[in-house]
Amino acid sequence: MPRHPVPLHADDISSFAKALGRQLTTAHEREPRPPCHVELLNMLARAAGHRNFQSLRARPPAVVPQAAPAALGDIAVKALRQFDDVGRLVRWPTKHSVQRMMLWGLWMRFDSRRKYSERQVNELLNAWHLFGDHCTLRRELVTMRLLERKSDGSAYRKLPARPDPQTMAMLRALRARS
Repeated sequence: MPRHPVPLHADDISSFAKALGRQLTTAHEREPRPPCHVELLNMLARAAGHRNFQSLRARPPAVVPQAAPAALGDIAVKALRQFDDVGRLVRWPTKHSVQRMMLWGLWMRFDSRRKYSERQVNELLNAWHLFGDHCTLRRELVTMRLLERKSDGSAYRKLPARPDPQTMAMLRALRARS
C-alpha cells in the first residue's frame, strides 16, 4: 500500500507540545503502556487542532497566513482552517465561536448595495462552500444579523456590520487567498 505524506502544521510549537504532553499523560494514566501508532497519530492531529487523524488527512491543504500572526488569535486561525486555498468554506465547524467568526468570511461575499432573492443567496452560498448545506449558512447569517431577511423570505440584504480586530485580521487573510 503506497504511503502519502500528510502535512502537519502547528501555529505555535509550544502550545502543540503542551497539548501533546497532556494527551500522553492522560493516556498513560488510563493504561501504562506506550500508545500504538494510530493513537499517536490521533494525538498529534488533536494537538495541532484537528478532531483526529482522519480529519487532518481529509482536510485540503490550507494556506496559513504569514502576515501578522500576532493579530490572528486562536479562534481566527481555526476559522481560517475552515476555508480552502481559494477561500471556499470546506466544513461546518463544531465550535460555536469558530462558526460565528467564519460566517464573516461568507458575509464579505455579499454586495451591500444589492437586494438578493432567496435563490440568489443560495447560489452565492453554494459557490463559496463545499459541504452542501446552504440552508444552515443562510439561517446563521440571518440569526447573526449579518443578513436581513423579509418575513416572507422574498428578499435578503447585507446588513452593515463592524467586525472586531481579530475578525478583521482573519478577513484580510481570507481575501488574500481569493
